[in-house]
Amino acid sequence: MTTMSLPLRRLLDALPAGRQGDARRRAARHEAVLADRLHRLYGHLPGHAAWLESLMTDVGRLMAARPAALQAVDAAREDDPAWFCAPTMLGYSAYVDRFGGNLRGVKARIPHLRDLGVTYLHLLPFLRPRAGENDGGFAVASFDDVDPRLGTVADLEDLTASLREAGISLCSDLILNHVADDHPWAQGAAAGNTHLRGFFHVLDREEADAYEATLGQVFPQAAPGNFTHVDAMGGWVWTTFYPFQWDLNYANPAVFAAVAAALLRLANRGIDVFRLDSTAFLWKRLGTDCMNQPEAHWLLQALRAIVDIAAPGVLLKAEAIVPTRELPAYVGGADAPECHLAYHSTLMTAGWAALAEEDASLVRAVAAATPALPAGASWLTYVRCHDDIGWKHLLAEAGAIERLAAVAHFYNDGASYAAGTGFQGGLATNGTAAALCGYAADASDAALRRLLLVHGLALCFGGLPVLYMGDELAMANDDSYRNDPARAHDSRWIQRAPFDIVRYAERTDPTTPAGRAYAALRRLICLRRELPELAAGVACTMLPSDDPALLVLARGDGFRALLNFSGRPLALDLGAYGGTGTLALAPWDQVWLHRGRPLA
Repeated sequence: MTTMSLPLRRLLDALPAGRQGDARRRAARHEAVLADRLHRLYGHLPGHAAWLESLMTDVGRLMAARPAALQAVDAAREDDPAWFCAPTMLGYSAYVDRFGGNLRGVKARIPHLRDLGVTYLHLLPFLRPRAGENDGGFAVASFDDVDPRLGTVADLEDLTASLREAGISLCSDLILNHVADDHPWAQGAAAGNTHLRGFFHVLDREEADAYEATLGQVFPQAAPGNFTHVDAMGGWVWTTFYPFQWDLNYANPAVFAAVAAALLRLANRGIDVFRLDSTAFLWKRLGTDCMNQPEAHWLLQALRAIVDIAAPGVLLKAEAIVPTRELPAYVGGADAPECHLAYHSTLMTAGWAALAEEDASLVRAVAAATPALPAGASWLTYVRCHDDIGWKHLLAEAGAIERLAAVAHFYNDGASYAAGTGFQGGLATNGTAAALCGYAADASDAALRRLLLVHGLALCFGGLPVLYMGDELAMANDDSYRNDPARAHDSRWIQRAPFDIVRYAERTDPTTPAGRAYAALRRLICLRRELPELAAGVACTMLPSDDPALLVLARGDGFRALLNFSGRPLALDLGAYGGTGTLALAPWDQVWLHRGRPLA
């Protein structure tokens, strides 16, 4: 008989007898990685063995509380671990209040999501945020309460059940790096609780300056520096993002245990996917930029092991907006998997750069630097999101900051058809997809082709494509944020307009800009669903082209996408791509070939 570890015994003791078999089987696969990573992180600390037993007891209790419907989801997804890699998968990202007003309003929009083909819904932060300024909800005051403006926990559980019935998985943000300064952990620390004080980094000015010497700044204009003096804490609290967001100290094992428990409680309410926010920042090391440290990956690998044991139907998604070479680490490997999904942020950025330069070389360079992912992992591809486009992440491929500055100028400074706006010093851009393509201001055929071109790249590159709310309706920029003192400093609000119900009503009218965009994008989505070559695990290759503006993307043996990133028409010999005859590709147009045949 195999000897059972004491931590595993604690896990099983917390479960009913009928659940112990599955738990034992899952633990046999994942316990070794979990124990190893936690030992690397915390094994040197006194009481590590007892802490690990306590952690596994808590995991077992949360596993025991998992509802039967979610246990069934776990079992089905264990049988089909690549369920999220199918070409039928399509994501959609939205703020609750902007999309439906509240959680009940989001439920009412499920028919729209189904009509579009959505199977994955990322609702941006809906947990109770900080009172007052809260970074768009990313300053979380409670992991267990819903923002009362948006509904209740009961509303959340009702929504997850309705989405599950509709075949849609719900993704929630889990902000790993920090909590709001009015979160109970922060409030307790400020009130003198020594246990909770250990949840945060509190330094004197000399120590803070030593770290600051090698740190970057996320918001150099709106929130310069990385530390905030807090009188009640008697020192400088580490605040990477905003002064009201206190970084968590993951060198303290109690922090890891508390965050893991918060994740499992939310998973038990029906959340299928967690966007792990700011993963690159989790571990601090003097003399570095405190990003992408090895310990950050050990933390994520340990968290993944816990999820695989307790709730294997749940996915983890890394929000690591880093250069291409640093992206693969966030999915890990076969021996120690990390996140199931990772944003391919450099592909998104390169697509926009290609449109500005009328040259696809940066997309080709990013693709060349993109490795194949291990089985059971996928990129998340996208065109726009709630955040800015940060051009500096393409520096390795671009070779010169001046080149990226020219791209930023194209989008930010009224020098082209694009109606973007700068962010944090100018080397970043905000705006809706339709505004950046020029379609919001000029609903011409050429502008529509540009809008479809960048979406076509995201749909066929390989991964789980996610649409940002309103892009299917070609929504325009919303400049009203400038009149709100609480938001005027943050130009990201320009692409966070309320869902346009007028455009929504026009989506079936082909005489309107919204109707033309909706029909054309939905056509691409429907084509994708029928092409097995566009499953996430199929190899993606960039084929050579005589014209720098032409991107030729191959998926497997049967699929080719020809994308013209220039304002020039191109005459193509389809014989080079497995077809016959010639094809005139209009400016900014694309054609998908399946087994040599253009798809209608």
